[in-house]
Amino acid sequence: MSTRILRPILTALLIVMLSVPALAGREIFLSSGQTVYVPVYSHIYQGIKGKPYNLSALLSIRNVDYNEPITITSVKYYDDNGTMQKAYFTSPVTIPPMGTKEVYIPERDTSGGSGANFTVMWESTTKVSTPIIQAVMIGTASSQGISFVCDGVAIKEKE
Repeated sequence: MSTRILRPILTALLIVMLSVPALAGREIFLSSGQTVYVPVYSHIYQGIKGKPYNLSALLSIRNVDYNEPITITSVKYYDDNGTMQKAYFTSPVTIPPMGTKEVYIPERDTSGGSGANFTVMWESTTKVSTPIIQAVMIGTASSQGISFVCDGVAIKEKE
């Protein structure tokens, strides 16, 4: 094949390959309620000796529906043995359209361990865009810092 024919084909292929990440995103999913599992790390291990490096965690529950509120009916924090450490929002909490609610676990709270997690139960009176539920972990010591995000995963649909 001549380069005159091959060059436009390769250019088109390259454009398609570079466009794929731009098209990637969150699939739109509608639901009237879910139970969502969110991994959290109150510490990670570092160095040769595996020294614990404490992290603070922020659970963020974002209602991404433009029109309808969602109601948080339960937020529970579990340790790495699966034992519930704390329940948050003792009564239902409404998050307005495009609103956010948060739960903060301080860096000094290591009760969850490296395998800690939240379960979040939410519901709505109608099908809405599923909320974005994430945990953001951050830790700083001296001049060192670390941060990362864990996405929640729906483990049960409202019946």
